Amino acid sequence: MITRQRLAAGACALFAALAAGIAVPSTALADETTAAAPKVDLVLDVSGSMRARDIDGQSRMAAAKQAFNEVLDATPEDVQLGIRTLGANYPGDDQKTGCKDTAQLYPVGPLDRTEAKAAVATLAPTGWTPIGPALLKAADDLDGGTGSKRIVLISDGEDTCAPLDPCEVAREIAAKGIGLTIDTLGLVPNTRMRQQLSCIAEATGGTYTSVEHTDELTDRVNQLVDRAADPVVTPVAVEGAERCAQAPTLKSGLYTDREGFGQQRWYRVDVLPGQELRASVSVAADRDVNPAYGVLLRAVTVKDREIVRGEAAGNGRTDVISTGLRYPKAERDDVDADKPAAESVCLQVTHSFSAASGVQTTPGLPLELTIDVVDGPSPASDVAAFGLGRGWWLLGALVLTGFVAGLLWGWLSRWRVAVWRTN
Repeated sequence: MITRQRLAAGACALFAALAAGIAVPSTALADETTAAAPKVDLVLDVSGSMRARDIDGQSRMAAAKQAFNEVLDATPEDVQLGIRTLGANYPGDDQKTGCKDTAQLYPVGPLDRTEAKAAVATLAPTGWTPIGPALLKAADDLDGGTGSKRIVLISDGEDTCAPLDPCEVAREIAAKGIGLTIDTLGLVPNTRMRQQLSCIAEATGGTYTSVEHTDELTDRVNQLVDRAADPVVTPVAVEGAERCAQAPTLKSGLYTDREGFGQQRWYRVDVLPGQELRASVSVAADRDVNPAYGVLLRAVTVKDREIVRGEAAGNGRTDVISTGLRYPKAERDDVDADKPAAESVCLQVTHSFSAASGVQTTPGLPLELTIDVVDGPSPASDVAAFGLGRGWWLLGALVLTGFVAGLLWGWLSRWRVAVWRTN
């Protein structure tokens, strides 16, 4: 009897241990999945101007509600979605109070479609347009986690909370380096609103879209929510050197760094014979800068001989400027070598941004560097082949076809002339 009790107790303990062993990894896996889930915060303007009835015969607010309901139905299961409002609660004339009027209507997290739709149904156009404060709060809504983060701002007017510039707020968010993108949609836009919303989007690498119909609003928001669920490559932080000799050696990948005003950054890449180096760099102005600027990307040898360069210039219309280059390294003659020596190529990044008066110069401007080392082009498709590449085959076929057609046409013409003379 005692033996049976001990066996039963041992079996229970074994099952408990197995259950605990299975449960703990499952919980850990769930936590990791939640942390890596993409997050989207829909920020909706509920100011008084949303009463205007100029979208498909209905008010802007009604069009936004209809679009939101359809977007909520189509949101992917793996996307954590939230809704924040601006100008939804304070109807008074006090600007200081009106510029604090932003609230989280539905928290960012797993989506309960019924609850979210019920929250949206309660909205009515009310007050001010505090875009800047709403963006700051939305960035806090998306804090934490390793997945992609995206704010989708929908507004029908300019920010009414000066001097807090929403474009500067977007640049401040971008400067934090948290990988957050802001996309903006303008309802029935005018020129000044378009400029402001475009500046907000460009500061974080997002997009701006003008919307004048309900179906356009629905389609665009759906596209942006779906885009948040796409796989995202997270840049690897790297610190470039002041000279090539001390530069870090990089492999194929996406890298991020900061470069101060008047400075330059050096990186190194090893390229084997028969491979091609493809590199591009983007530098973003996350603060107010003077309108004329440029960026230069040079590939040089370790002895400072320039191989190739890429450069671009801007005039202040965009906050990001990019350029790139390609360097194919020729095959070596000693093809029997077991380990062909790699060439160390130095990449120099220089920009000519200058800070506007009174603007902080530190930290440096964010730059994103893409490195890709691939197999080089085959001789038949090399640019040295008169720019035709494998088009030589097509050219030869066309020449042969034309020659044969000419012979047939000449023979046919002579035959017809001979028949005509005989008749």
